[in-house]
Amino acid sequence: MKGAARLAAALKRRVMLMKAASFALIGLLNTFVDLGVFLAAYYQLGLSLVPANILAWLVAVSFSYVMNAFVTFAAESGRKLAWRAYAAFVASGAVGAAVSTAALVAASYVVPVLWAKLIAIGVGFAVNFSLSHFVVFKPSPEKISVIPQPAEGRNPESRNEF
Repeated sequence: MKGAARLAAALKRRVMLMKAASFALIGLLNTFVDLGVFLAAYYQLGLSLVPANILAWLVAVSFSYVMNAFVTFAAESGRKLAWRAYAAFVASGAVGAAVSTAALVAASYVVPVLWAKLIAIGVGFAVNFSLSHFVVFKPSPEKISVIPQPAEGRNPESRNEF
């Protein structure tokens, strides 16, 4: 029995490491989306810091939700996009955006805007990872599984899915 428990614990740790790696990779891609939209909005469209940052965040948070729902947290989401889960992801992301924006504005007083934005992205990543991991995609007890299962067909009666 101890051998089976150790194996299950090892598999669970491996799944968590894979989730962390997936979240980090999506976060890296998301950083480029965020930075690209921000730089285009700030330098090309002439938006000021806060509106450019909010626009970049809106695009990036949507990209991040889709990627994390389908890849990182596929077992928890069932590889389905749902308005309620998206709203929770956006709400938790809004906290990260507020903290990131505050960091951007504060850092812009002491370093160039590009560096301020990179600092803000780092701060936002720490907040968003914590909220995603511990709040948004926290598996319910009945959904906890060591190995993610493939999603079944779309439930036509569910009005909560995209």
